[in-house]
Amino acid sequence: EQSLATIHRADWYRSVQSIDGRPGAKVVLAGQEVINFASNDYLGLAGDERLMAAATAAIAEFGTGSTGSRLLSGHRELHRELEEAIASTKQTEDALVFSSGYLANLGAITALVGKRDLIFSDQYNHSSLKNGAILSGAAFVEYPHCDVAVLKTQLSQQRQNYRRCLILTDTVFSMDGDLCPLPALLAIADEFSCMLLVDEAHATGVLGKTGAGCVEYFGCTGKQLIQVGTLSKALGSLGGYVAGSNALIDFLRNRAPTWIYTTGLSPADTAAALAAIKIVQQEPQRRAQLWQNVHYLKNLLQQQLPNLKLLPSESPILCFQLPSATDALKAGKQLRDAGIFAPAIRPPTVPTSRIRISLMATHEAAHIEKLVAVLKDCNLKKNSEVRIQESESRRSRTR
Repeated sequence: EQSLATIHRADWYRSVQSIDGRPGAKVVLAGQEVINFASNDYLGLAGDERLMAAATAAIAEFGTGSTGSRLLSGHRELHRELEEAIASTKQTEDALVFSSGYLANLGAITALVGKRDLIFSDQYNHSSLKNGAILSGAAFVEYPHCDVAVLKTQLSQQRQNYRRCLILTDTVFSMDGDLCPLPALLAIADEFSCMLLVDEAHATGVLGKTGAGCVEYFGCTGKQLIQVGTLSKALGSLGGYVAGSNALIDFLRNRAPTWIYTTGLSPADTAAALAAIKIVQQEPQRRAQLWQNVHYLKNLLQQQLPNLKLLPSESPILCFQLPSATDALKAGKQLRDAGIFAPAIRPPTVPTSRIRISLMATHEAAHIEKLVAVLKDCNLKKNSEVRIQESESRRSRTR
């Protein structure tokens, strides 16, 4: 009770909000129809008829649950088809499907390193990467966000004291929208004999010529990488994966606890993700429309709200910061009252409170125009420009 009271006083308290009907660019939230700028369904596939048909057909054939772990009674040929499709998309030798992206990170990290090892993790990494590092028992060091110079210095001082070293990073940082400096990280990993694990959760289906993610976007396909991702964002389903070499995947089948000791992904989720991957491959126009929407919103904001400083972003995630959690909650409520769902993101999720806007391929021009009009009406001009300038300076050093 005391801890809850503290959370309330800090304006950190959270509660769920019910959405009715199918996901999409417009949703009904607690009885109110709003334009949805809070979804990670970047390609608008979560409500696609083809995914629902695939899931329904899988239920009819295999039932609703996998009934056991994959090593016992839970494996279906459908799981293997999905893993082969992921490996083909990522252009790796093999892949392994987990029941969630969070479990994929926990399982991979705790299998790969232990008490005699060292982990370096980007300061802004997702909770699953941070908790995987802690659970592994390895020495755990956070380096400043995207600062490869500091990372290299730290490695030169500490690497020789440990058996193995693992570098962890998101490729798209979900609460900022920026990208990791992947080529530089690969070079550092090679120089210091480190493994590099990248989380492609917000890049899969979105970035790269074929939608394979940041690895493809940066031209790093085929490099020695451990690629982790999720099936629950642009692919509109549920689950996670690890993609990499045959040896890596065979090792994880035998050592990743969150794969060995949990029920296999449901047939419906497996079939829906498989259908989504096929759509991503066959319909590049979806991805093109998503990026057209991103550029349209950026241009409108620059023209009509030049004082609204966005954090640097190279993804469909656009954020602007506010001075406090109270200000962010107030802004989120103003937007919601005007029919825009773009929620406040507060500590401890992020160090500085903000409004997070995520674009979808299914947003129409009118939706984006209304968002900008509402932002103008709300007069949301209070940004922490010092933080933005620091971010831009940091990024220039890492390029």
